[in-house]
Amino acid sequence: MITAIFHYEFLRNTFLTGILIGLIAPLLGTFIVVRRLSLIADALSHVTLAGIAASLFLSKKTIMFAGMNPLYLGMGFSVLGSIFIERLRMVYKHYQELAIPIILSGGIGIGVIFISLADGFNTDLLSYLFGSVSAVSRIDLYVILGISLLVATIIILLYKELFLLSFDEEHAKASGIPAKSIHFIFMVMIALVIAASMRIVGILLVSALMTLPVAASMRIARGFKQTIFLSILFGETAVIGGLISAYYLDLAPGGTIVIISIAILLGIILYKRIQGNRPIK
Repeated sequence: MITAIFHYEFLRNTFLTGILIGLIAPLLGTFIVVRRLSLIADALSHVTLAGIAASLFLSKKTIMFAGMNPLYLGMGFSVLGSIFIERLRMVYKHYQELAIPIILSGGIGIGVIFISLADGFNTDLLSYLFGSVSAVSRIDLYVILGISLLVATIIILLYKELFLLSFDEEHAKASGIPAKSIHFIFMVMIALVIAASMRIVGILLVSALMTLPVAASMRIARGFKQTIFLSILFGETAVIGGLISAYYLDLAPGGTIVIISIAILLGIILYKRIQGNRPIK
């Protein structure tokens, strides 16, 4: 029975964390997709990988970092990466998209160096790469709960400003909206959500959870708020279904979550195509 898996505390932590991530990742992902910044999630996920690898290396080599949760350093690297992306976007004003591959390449490079210093991949690092149903501790749950509340609160308070910046940045600036400050807050939120999601989805697949549900919802939604609602619905479906499948099939949850997200997207594309081919009565 499905309810049997909730007899274990670590699985309860995993599912509660998954529900939170299924909420905030598509919620923030809707703004990311509309602003055509989808690749930022990939860039920051690789920077987060560098932080995780650095933490695992330092925990072996120094007493100061021994026993420290890699989530914290990964989160710090991710936030730092978001700050650098924003700075580079200001440097390359007419080629702002250059900031993303620069940071992505830097994240991969630093990550590879620390992985090499740590004598290659180990079980801990693989769980961060692809997610794990047994890796979420009670502390992780509390940290992710705090991040979820923070992100949800900011989006509620700044919804109007984020909406205007997403669809008409020039008009938003002319209206007196502090675009730079809000964009900086937005980038930091992306970094925190990516760092929070890596335990469940995995660093290499977290961007999919922020974009695939949005891509599916945009095909059938009739407005921006409906897009957000459907994105969260599809995200929660993918996360919960993916975690249950991963547990019973003994698979990495990141893969099952992404496959279900793709199945939802393909199903909606097929539905729209069939609907579009129906003869008009």
